[in-house]
Amino acid sequence: MNELHDPSELKSMGLKATFPRLKILDIFRKAEIRHLSAEDVYRLLISENVDIGLATVYRVLTQFEQAGILSRSQFDNGKAVYELDDGDHHDHLVCSVCGKVVEFSDPEIERRQSKVAKDNNFLLESHAMVLYGICEDCETRHRR
Repeated sequence: MNELHDPSELKSMGLKATFPRLKILDIFRKAEIRHLSAEDVYRLLISENVDIGLATVYRVLTQFEQAGILSRSQFDNGKAVYELDDGDHHDHLVCSVCGKVVEFSDPEIERRQSKVAKDNNFLLESHAMVLYGICEDCETRHRR
């Protein structure tokens, strides 16, 4: 997906360039953390003294997902997180202690998955790989 730079680009995707949509898109562009839940977005809006309700946040996130602006993942903690959909495929590592999410790409894993699908007479349409473990920060804290 191409990065949106102005309101006319939202309009070209069938979405009016409303203040909540523009502000939430801005939150994703500026966030230090790439994967944000609806509650994360809402907290960031509150910290900027922006009055957009949680229900509106959920509605905009769903609209952005349907338009291909955001992609949604739901890891084992059950909470959906969203990220800007840049069109590049990647997989995720998730810390089972703190919930930190790290993206990774591995061409060998991609080749093996395609081979497994082919060997089992499947036409691979898509996949999502999530590896769970303990991040270095949590492991270090545990050792103390």
